[in-house]
Amino acid sequence: MIRASQPPTDPGFVQDPYPFYDRIRPLAPLVWWDEYDMPVSARHDVVAALLRDRRFGRENPLGLDVPDHLAPFYAVEAHSMLELEPPRHTRLRGLVLRAFTSRRIAALEPEIITLCHSLIDAFPDGEFDLISTYANKLPVIIIARLLGVPENMSDQLLQWSNAMVGMYQAGRTPQMERAAVKATRAFSAFLRGYIEDRRDTPRDDLITHLIAAEEDGETLSSDELITTCILLLNAGHEATVHTLGNAARTCLTHGIVPSADPRFVEEALRHDPPLHMFTRFAMDDVTLHGHSFKKGDQVGLLLAAANRDPDIYPAPGQFDPIRKAKAHTSFGGGIHFCVGAPLARMEIANALPILFDRFPDLALAQPAHYADIYHFHGLESLMVTR
Repeated sequence: MIRASQPPTDPGFVQDPYPFYDRIRPLAPLVWWDEYDMPVSARHDVVAALLRDRRFGRENPLGLDVPDHLAPFYAVEAHSMLELEPPRHTRLRGLVLRAFTSRRIAALEPEIITLCHSLIDAFPDGEFDLISTYANKLPVIIIARLLGVPENMSDQLLQWSNAMVGMYQAGRTPQMERAAVKATRAFSAFLRGYIEDRRDTPRDDLITHLIAAEEDGETLSSDELITTCILLLNAGHEATVHTLGNAARTCLTHGIVPSADPRFVEEALRHDPPLHMFTRFAMDDVTLHGHSFKKGDQVGLLLAAANRDPDIYPAPGQFDPIRKAKAHTSFGGGIHFCVGAPLARMEIANALPILFDRFPDLALAQPAHYADIYHFHGLESLMVTR
């Protein structure tokens, strides 16, 4: 297999990973990425097929060798539908979708619009950071309201989320691991109290509806409820923040006016997505594109690279607000397609057009700088003037 080397924490790669993707895409359907010690694909057809190939899954069929100091973190992950395969995944996802309905999400739109304006009204004068004042706040407040936890907890929820997500970043440190475990324990204890309260006093919020969700006599256990709430916050918040920030940067850099047109929203998700790599385990021995996978071997699906495949998208590096980009892989695919995709689309469709309509003279105050958080891709800050 053709090999390629690219440290994911290299400063040049952090700021612009796309040249590496462009370099390896023509080499072969699968290329061995030395630093990750596994094959990866940068081709859209291969990535899209692997997302749906049931010979590969998210759950390691050989099990995980978890160090004692990380046991609390992985005890929570053990109930995450994102990390499970059928039949547990089927049961969990079915129950969650009974509570996280399209009707319930659609009903949030007036609230999202009002919150966008409220956050904008609070912008400081002069130069300010659009990430911390807007992109960070919108999705975490909406998720807090959706779950039914106090809105004034949003900053704490954000801190817990950021600490836990650090477990998936390249070059994580022992300090990051300790922070993730501490956040996991605190987040779990907080949610357990709320879940018990909702069992005694139901309300019209997502935690109550998750408790009430039932299919074939099955309900979610308290541990499953805790993990599901954490997943909805961590996955939904992290992805939306980066998408809003990356898209705002692109619009400001290239003079693009955002719109609620679905084509603009899908192009924002395609062009510079928040998650760049998603891994799969071989569920058994399998040969694919000339490579023999042993049971438990991993393959990396380079979602952002697939989104820039010139065989699918003409001039893929350009942001085309009227491009038909529905085939993008930013939400994954197959049975693990993101359950929060409708909410993310709604937030993007409202947050960016409202922002640019309120401040048509919004401009970059400093060059934007991406954070060293691969395999995520998002800005440290986005300093602007209005």
